[in-house]
Amino acid sequence: MAKKPKLEHSDLAGEFTDDGVTVLVDIFRPAGTNGDWKMEVVTQHEDLIEWEEPFATDREAFDEFLATIAREGIRTFLEEEDPSVH
Repeated sequence: MAKKPKLEHSDLAGEFTDDGVTVLVDIFRPAGTNGDWKMEVVTQHEDLIEWEEPFATDREAFDEFLATIAREGIRTFLEEEDPSVH
């Protein structure tokens, strides 16, 4: 069985609460690399929302998360019947 690659998690990753809704924002890349960052949001109901495109920096990823909240509200992550991709 292949080992899962070790991941480096951004300091910007963690729980985020707005409008009474808490989600987990995970921003990560392969450990020991200067590779692009990936971002996922996990809802209170354990739904997973993934961004297809990677980000050059963890700050760009977190800024995109904040922009999504500003545009659509945090409840946008709860309104999907199936896990979504951004």
